[in-house]
Amino acid sequence: MTATLIDGAAIARLVYSDLKQRVGALSGNGVRPGLAAVLIGENQTYEVYLRNKTRACEGVGLYSELHRFSENCAQSEVLALISALNTDCKIHGILVQLPLPPRFDAERILQTVSPDKDVDGFNWRNLGGMVAGHILFAPCTPLGVMTMLDHERIAVEGRHAVVVGRSVTVGKPIALMLIGRAATVTVCNSKTRDLRSHTSRADILVVAVGKPRLVDGSMLKPGAVIIDVGINRLPDGKLTGDVDFASASEVASRITPVPGGVGPMTVAMLLANTVTAAERIVAGAV
Repeated sequence: MTATLIDGAAIARLVYSDLKQRVGALSGNGVRPGLAAVLIGENQTYEVYLRNKTRACEGVGLYSELHRFSENCAQSEVLALISALNTDCKIHGILVQLPLPPRFDAERILQTVSPDKDVDGFNWRNLGGMVAGHILFAPCTPLGVMTMLDHERIAVEGRHAVVVGRSVTVGKPIALMLIGRAATVTVCNSKTRDLRSHTSRADILVVAVGKPRLVDGSMLKPGAVIIDVGINRLPDGKLTGDVDFASASEVASRITPVPGGVGPMTVAMLLANTVTAAERIVAGAV
């Protein structure tokens, strides 16, 4: 068996096409969706990621701002900016680039973002809403994963889904979203005994731990759908996921590549959440 690729870049292009139409409709109401990104410190990886977001915004017609802070800035400066953005009518979505330098209180900063502009889905109100099945803004990577499954017409209801990783940004939210779609969900973590015994029973396997090639083909159920969220840079500079792509492709029915899989969908969902935030303003929901 050779797995069929789930092409995240191609699916993202379809999302952008739909977003252009929604942005056009909003312009008829005098509204242009706006996204503000907040960056603290310097990191080349962040720079590339933010440039990609800026280009994506331009491509679909969103207004964007980038606010840079030195790593030596006072946290109060960052909080003051976010408070101002919360009331800025040009801005519908606020992104705080993670991870933050260690001396900053990430939770306090993230919770300062208004839930109505929390397009990254990290405000406790939005995360808590997922538990109750009331999703306003879901974290972008899990939302991208669910969008990919839907695009590929991969049934979730009644399937056994295994999520490897329990982070608040990916693992826990994707588990909640899969539960909400009536999957039977197992969540594994670094303390899980005999990881293979769980992954080998998964109809849908989502791996998001940041460990290169943690899961290989011998650990999979034949015909499983593999979603590799990990992105890791090897000593030779090459990128690889948390799944050993070569061996897994011989066992799985569908698989996401790294790069070109989940990554492009994360950016697309950030823009989708921003457009949704603007639409809520027009509809009077905020």
